[in-house]
Amino acid sequence: MRHSRLVAVARADRRARALAGSMLAVLLLAAALCAPRPAAAGQLPRVEEATIATLQQGILERRYTATDVVHAYLARIKAYNGACVRQPQGILGPAQTIAQVGQVNALITLNLRPAARQRWGFDARKARSQTDARDDDPALPDALEAAAALDRAFAASGKLVGPLHGIPVSIKDQFDTADLRTTSGADAAYANDRPPADASFVKKLREAGAIILAKANMGEYASGDRSAFGGVSCNPYDTERSPGRSSGGSGASVAANLVMCSIGEESGPSVRNPAKNNNIVGLAPTQELVSRAGIVPASFLNDRVGPMCRTVGDVARVLDVIAGYDPKDELTAFSVGRRPAQPYAASSAPQRLGGLRIGVLREYMDKSLFTVADAQSIDIVERGIGELKKLGATVVDPGPGGALFQSCAARYTPSAFNSAFIRQYPQRFPFGEDGRPAGDHLPLLVAMAADPTLFPHDANAPTMRGIGGERAPGEARYVLDRYLQQRGDANIKSTADLIARSKFYSDVREGSGYSDKKKTLQGKNADRTLDLAGRMQLRFALQQIALQCMASLELDAVTYPTGNVPAPRLGAPTEPTVNGRSALAWTLLGANGFPAISVPAGFTTEVYDRVADARAEGGTRLVGPLAASLPVNIDFLARPFDEPTLLRIAGAYEAATHARRAPAGFGPLRE
Repeated sequence: MRHSRLVAVARADRRARALAGSMLAVLLLAAALCAPRPAAAGQLPRVEEATIATLQQGILERRYTATDVVHAYLARIKAYNGACVRQPQGILGPAQTIAQVGQVNALITLNLRPAARQRWGFDARKARSQTDARDDDPALPDALEAAAALDRAFAASGKLVGPLHGIPVSIKDQFDTADLRTTSGADAAYANDRPPADASFVKKLREAGAIILAKANMGEYASGDRSAFGGVSCNPYDTERSPGRSSGGSGASVAANLVMCSIGEESGPSVRNPAKNNNIVGLAPTQELVSRAGIVPASFLNDRVGPMCRTVGDVARVLDVIAGYDPKDELTAFSVGRRPAQPYAASSAPQRLGGLRIGVLREYMDKSLFTVADAQSIDIVERGIGELKKLGATVVDPGPGGALFQSCAARYTPSAFNSAFIRQYPQRFPFGEDGRPAGDHLPLLVAMAADPTLFPHDANAPTMRGIGGERAPGEARYVLDRYLQQRGDANIKSTADLIARSKFYSDVREGSGYSDKKKTLQGKNADRTLDLAGRMQLRFALQQIALQCMASLELDAVTYPTGNVPAPRLGAPTEPTVNGRSALAWTLLGANGFPAISVPAGFTTEVYDRVADARAEGGTRLVGPLAASLPVNIDFLARPFDEPTLLRIAGAYEAATHARRAPAGFGPLRE
């Protein structure tokens, strides 16, 4: 769309609000008349690669208004947020990728009332609600009305209403927004597709002046590359590739400059994997730091609320707003007294890293354990470690092929992970048919504590790549049924109702990002009890092992690749897990209580893709090398509640490397 047409749309939108006859429109007209006007009438701000600070500076200098900022982002959404795959059988049917299509389908619901949505030319599927066609509740202002209210407040006081004044953000559809439909990506027949209240952190964002512009597309129910309601999202760096599982729409919307920041959810690597694939910054904070109240949950012990922006500083600014105790989320009680004395944003300013000790988690970088598909990501992060040294950090590196934490894993796994470890080695710790120990297990455990060389060293031995999976029966159904009970919808009250009253996409491919959501829900609904003991034991064991090693090595943080495998092709077979390395991102420590931040580190020159081959072992094989420039990110991980250290390291690294690069096919709109 040409810039003159965008300005015309913006002017038409203002005229339409001024001419409307309702009391609400009269109030909005008054706000618009009181608002400061841009210096050059009709000029929209340049929002590409903008930061919170630069946009707010323009508002403070009265070069444009919050309303103009919203118009500028809506123009980009109109230009770049269209369908990015072919689906001749409709949104639930097979999806065919399109090379360099210039669209990402990252945002599925727009915060515009019907009249404004129609003026901008967005179709009805982007409506704020599918169950409230009139959408005329004055208590639920849309993005333009919220911006007008901010403009009026600024005109009256000359001050910003809060630290996120006028900043448009997207919210993953997994989080409740009282004004926007919320279904976790599902096409489910809720009586009211709007939840009764905002998620706690959404309320904080609004109070800080943020404008909720849209809901982000997502992997339905926090898994995979597509949703039944929103369809397939695409990666702006290669529209035939994944933007990242689960929070992919959030990541793509930030990378393509459709919003300033987004809020994603991470139970595994669902913030950091999209951050890596989209060349942005993603923080998965300490779980107990940000309230999860108002989330369509994926788990009880793993879900984290994570800000995703293009810069470390902006991530820190958002964290300052959303962090803190919330009586609606019992886990946030652990955060009381744990907030730093200074704002998180103060830690993110570029600075030297002298005095910090950063360990290299070589367990995640040993090329001999993985495949050729991992090689370039590891090499890029290897260069990043060199940058940390230049910044003055002391790097504690066991060297190629070494292991930073394995000595602690060998010493503490038998005691901290006792019952699970024992059952992993029935030859050493036999049980009878009645399930009781067939002998005395304690002498060997005591001997292992004194002599770690007795710890097993076979291929299945516990490491920081995998210590042994512990299933939590009933967890998924329990948290989902509890959420639905609290939501109080007349149609959908349980997981069983979601199965019976939802539409599901039919394009289900074994081993791809297009998984069978109905089958997954049925599996959750089959559980008949709740047992989190194994999950809690795993969490304690990993924290004990990692914290002990960090203490003994005097480490402030550790570093490693966010994920070894670059963004895969949409719908292609998933790269198999190899020695604990998944196709997505490293997540074992992050999912068990440690905060981690993902920061752009560079770009590949070639990749290897996984393709189906019935003649190959496992039915797939690697092809390549293929020329491809895809993002690679580096992770920094610290102790629980030590986000200031993470932000200090990430901010320094970002300023030294400038590895963020905007996607070429999504540049400024033509004048």
